[in-house]
Amino acid sequence: MYIKVKVTPGAGKETIAVLSDDLFRISVKVPAERNMANARVIEMLREYYGGKATHIRIVSGHHSGSKIFDVQMAKIQYKMREKCFAFY
Repeated sequence: MYIKVKVTPGAGKETIAVLSDDLFRISVKVPAERNMANARVIEMLREYYGGKATHIRIVSGHHSGSKIFDVQMAKIQYKMREKCFAFY
């Protein structure tokens, strides 16, 4: 799924504001240098989604404050037990 994120680097404290299911406002302490802010945003999104997010990558906005991320969610697979019927 795609989510839109407005990033504020160099903030006083780190916060995640969820504006809707696919719209976030994230503040990070690290500056927007050497990809440090992007890496921290990805870490914070991983923490937000917990173990459900298997892969997070930036789709657009690498050098912008407005970014689009692709978040791959884990699919839960249910195994059905096969029932064996014996006919006599």
